[in-house]
Amino acid sequence: MKKTVSRFVCSECGYEASKWLGRCPECASWNTFVEELRKKKNSGKWEKKIDAVPLNSIPSDNICRFSCGIGELDRVLGGGIVPGSVVLLGGEPGIGKSTLLLQVADSIARNGRRVIYLSGEESLNQIRLRSRRLGINSGFIYLLNEQNIDIIDEYIREVDAGLIIVDSIQTVYSESISSIPGSVSQLRECTARIMDIAKKTEKTFFLVGHVTKEGALAGPKVLEHMVDAVIYFEGERNYFFRILRAVKNRFGATDEIGLLEMSSQGLIEIPDPSHVFLSSLETDTAGIAVTASFEGSRPLLIEVQALVSPSGPGYPRRMASGIDQSRIALITAVLEKKRRYNLSALDVYIKITGGIFLKDSSIDLGISAAIISSYKECPLPIDTVFLGELSLSGQIRPVPFLDLRLKEIEKMGFKKAVVPVNAVRNTSYSSNLKVIEVKNIDDLIDIVDNGGGMI
Repeated sequence: MKKTVSRFVCSECGYEASKWLGRCPECASWNTFVEELRKKKNSGKWEKKIDAVPLNSIPSDNICRFSCGIGELDRVLGGGIVPGSVVLLGGEPGIGKSTLLLQVADSIARNGRRVIYLSGEESLNQIRLRSRRLGINSGFIYLLNEQNIDIIDEYIREVDAGLIIVDSIQTVYSESISSIPGSVSQLRECTARIMDIAKKTEKTFFLVGHVTKEGALAGPKVLEHMVDAVIYFEGERNYFFRILRAVKNRFGATDEIGLLEMSSQGLIEIPDPSHVFLSSLETDTAGIAVTASFEGSRPLLIEVQALVSPSGPGYPRRMASGIDQSRIALITAVLEKKRRYNLSALDVYIKITGGIFLKDSSIDLGISAAIISSYKECPLPIDTVFLGELSLSGQIRPVPFLDLRLKEIEKMGFKKAVVPVNAVRNTSYSSNLKVIEVKNIDDLIDIVDNGGGMI
């Protein structure tokens, strides 16, 4: 019989040690080591023959993507689902992960493909209630209320499914591992088993992953390294909008986002997101500016709101919703250094409408315009869009994909665009759009002081 050995594994990063440690030397987390019993493998010669295959002998024309039925998810995946891939979908509880995957299963089933929906958290009756609410009643969707990963391989051969959904990966287990479901060893073993099945049978897997209170996927980091794509399903519960954001994709770009809206009939695609993020735009209000962010392969026009108010006792506050808080400190420091604005005695609040989080540096000019507008109580022209990157010296730097941004600005009916100087030489835009070039932060302040300065 095989002997059992005791190993201590960090539940945060998967680091292994022969004895218990109070602090993990890999991730510096405290009290995260859990004891696990494993069977010691017998040593012996490796007798299996491995045949290497030349690269040019593998045909490249037989890899065909297929649509999941939701265009925004296809966009994030790089153009559709690749057979034999494993996709990890993570998000906050109640954000709509199960609803999204059930709609994907329905779309795949309508095309004649069989789908296995393995649920380790909900009963079959609960899934049936959700399907009735979404209007899904397909005989090609097979529900499986099972947590043992060892029987999936046999069940896949029996059903001959093209798509397998595991909801969630933290609930399944393997009998060869003695630890409980959700432990580091179980996650690693179950994911490795699923990867092996996917590559050998060309079946596609969607895995639902839990997230921690910090917003990261629960489990060791090796879980994200093993799968082919990692997608975060983001959104605020107070908003109806949901965002699909890829952080890893072996078959496409990682800067794409997909926008969906939660409704009583499920998740609905948003074909024109700029209309959504600009729906609350008001006139004659100080502290509001419109900027053009580029997310993935498309530009988005988004409203930026700023509030500059007197600070109370203590340090002034810098709060942000939708952008990194350090960017506010950078922009306010430039304004205070270059134009002697007394922002060190004022609170500065920034909010991006719609609940979306922006990382594009080209929105710096829009944030700066909103802060200056609120500081001086001077409303900005409602038909103007600000885009440009702010440097520490106060210069306005060029932004990529300016041509596509200007086309989106004109499409949305805006008349003027404030852009960095010499940035429109190689771009084409309609004569109906007036482009104003700014060199530094002083030019932007002059525009705000003149109420637009473009007429």
